[in-house]
Amino acid sequence: MKKLFLIGFVGLSLISCSKKENTPVDTISSETTISEPAKTSLSGDQIIETLDCTGCHTVNERMIGPSYQEIADKYSEKDIELLASKIIEGGSGVWGSVPMQPHPQVSKEDAKKMVEYILTLKKK
Repeated sequence: MKKLFLIGFVGLSLISCSKKENTPVDTISSETTISEPAKTSLSGDQIIETLDCTGCHTVNERMIGPSYQEIADKYSEKDIELLASKIIEGGSGVWGSVPMQPHPQVSKEDAKKMVEYILTLKKK
C-alpha cells in the first residue's frame, strides 16, 4: 500500500511540475534575430560578444581574420554600410583567402553598431 501511495505521489508530482503555467515566458526561437534584443540598446561590442566573431577576430591581433584595429585602420565612417553588409552577407578576398562566414541573423542596424564600435579602435 505504501509503495502504491509513493508511486502515485511521485507521478502526481511529476505531472504538476510539468504543467505549463499561463505566465508569459521570454524565449528565443530559431527565427529570432539579434535585432530584436538589440532594441534594448545593446552596444556594438556587446553584439559582437553574442556572436561567433571572437573565433576569428581579436581587438589587436590577427587570427583567422584581421584584428579589429586593422579593420579600423583600413576603413572609415564612409564604409559603415559596406562593412555592415559584409558582416551580414560574408565576404572574401580582402584579407586573404579564408572567407568570412555570413551572419544573416544580424540586422543591418546591429551590423552598423558593430562596425561603429570597430572603427572606434582606430590607432591614433
